[in-house]
Amino acid sequence: MEIRGYFKDLKVPPKKLRFFLEEIKKLSPNEALDYLYYSKKKPAQFFYKAIASVIASAKNTFKIDANLLKFKLLTVEEGRTLKRAKPGGRGAAKPIKRHFAHIKIILEAETPKKENKTTEKVAIKKIAKKKVVKKVSNK
Repeated sequence: MEIRGYFKDLKVPPKKLRFFLEEIKKLSPNEALDYLYYSKKKPAQFFYKAIASVIASAKNTFKIDANLLKFKLLTVEEGRTLKRAKPGGRGAAKPIKRHFAHIKIILEAETPKKENKTTEKVAIKKIAKKKVVKKVSNK
């Protein structure tokens, strides 16, 4: 099962978000939240809110435990660019570009590991044999 989140027009350049990307991908979503919570940099706040939102969505809508989630996709995309100008020397206009970013998160739910089915089948066969032996011996 996949849980998706797409966060658009974050007022931070994508280049600054990509510094955190490789570190976060290695961690599970819960560990990533802990890592980002204690980071002092501004882009960490955007990632923290985005990941926390997707985890909350998984808990509320799909009733999935947060410990079973892992990152399937985590990307930072470039958003729009605002072009502005700042007055410069001798009446010149100096250009300023304000970059925006998009974060795309897809979480995947791992299925909890179950016991081997073969051991269950063997146990069921042993119980069935005992019942058959008891029924035959009673006659």
